[in-house]
Amino acid sequence: MAPPPRKIQTLSHRQVSRRSLLAGVGVAALGAAGAVGCSRAPEEGEVEGGDLLERLRDRGTVRIGIASEPPFGYINDKGEPTGEAPELAKVIFKNLGIDNVEPVPVDFSALIPGLRAQQFDVVSAGMYINATRCQQVLFSDPDYLMLDAFIVRKGNPHNITRYEDIVEKKLKLASGEAYAEIAYAEAAGIKDILILPDQVAGLDAVVQGRVDAFAGTSITVRDVVKNSRRAEHTEPFQPIVDGEPAYGAGGFAFRLSEANFRDAFNKELDKLRKNNNEGLLKIVGPFGFTQEEMTDLTAEELCE
Repeated sequence: MAPPPRKIQTLSHRQVSRRSLLAGVGVAALGAAGAVGCSRAPEEGEVEGGDLLERLRDRGTVRIGIASEPPFGYINDKGEPTGEAPELAKVIFKNLGIDNVEPVPVDFSALIPGLRAQQFDVVSAGMYINATRCQQVLFSDPDYLMLDAFIVRKGNPHNITRYEDIVEKKLKLASGEAYAEIAYAEAAGIKDILILPDQVAGLDAVVQGRVDAFAGTSITVRDVVKNSRRAEHTEPFQPIVDGEPAYGAGGFAFRLSEANFRDAFNKELDKLRKNNNEGLLKIVGPFGFTQEEMTDLTAEELCE
């Protein structure tokens, strides 16, 4: 979709990203164990050209960090990585001369620490790009821009279309554990939010009448209600924080030392965006992504 003018809202009071609040760098278990077989880690804040791409071409395999989160990235029944980000990774890395993609599943909060500890070569999980993360990793340009939506009871009896409706109508809202939508709701003035494991639990809570709405990304909300006779999703909407749009745009993350790798990835991503995102949509479309989720925002804009 065509985004509003280039004024990026970052949630300085509570920096968030898709599905998980930033866990920081302190995951001790990912330390020395992840450093096997890779070059030295860069100094804090150091950005270099890097030669990882050439080494991965020689090796023929790239290790991608993923979290179990359909439709963004997960392991299927055959034990293979799939989802929007892994399938995009397969295409782009093959075009870069790397034929094999090896998944390394971790908790979402461990993706950045695991990348920096060299447990894998790139984060391929549809991770939201924000200023806090940009201090720790290099991001590709985003491959999607996600709007929010609600799960509501059939017919949307309270006519809920935005977070402010929850406040004005004194309704009960739920969202998922560590979801970005929690901060958006809080910014709108919602103080009592029921935190649930995921959108499936959210659907149950709405159907059972424990809450009036569940907030999530438009694509996950749309998917979970498609077979429900008692619930539906609202129209996607752009969250607003302090009067400005809070963009939920996701991309791939690289170590600070690997600017060359990131730049080569961006060039291949740009090729897929030609002809109105034709190549990109062919890859991510099977996971529910449409032209509405496409964006021309850049990582530089989102990192500012």
